Amino acid sequence: MPIINATDRDGNEKLIQAETGLSLMLNLRDNGGLDIAAICGGSCSCATCHIYVDADWLEKLDPQSPDEFELVEFAQYYKENSRLSCQIEMTDALDGIRITLAPQE
Repeated sequence: MPIINATDRDGNEKLIQAETGLSLMLNLRDNGGLDIAAICGGSCSCATCHIYVDADWLEKLDPQSPDEFELVEFAQYYKENSRLSCQIEMTDALDGIRITLAPQE
């Protein structure tokens, strides 16, 4: 099982054993117990699963869709490394990925 290195909103780090084939959002919430609202259930329409991806991992991800970019671009806490965790599928290639939960809006 791949591992996710996650930092919550309080700065606490957590190692999460991830299931491949599930979104990063589901792994963070269901397998890691992190506080992710995911109001839209992963349909890329709310940005409540906003995360920051460590710079070393950005190029290993599929590019953002225009819809995802539009949602994170207008988020209050947008950064260049902002992504929606519902739009990232966990694979073995992402073993060790480092992410930080964005502040809640």
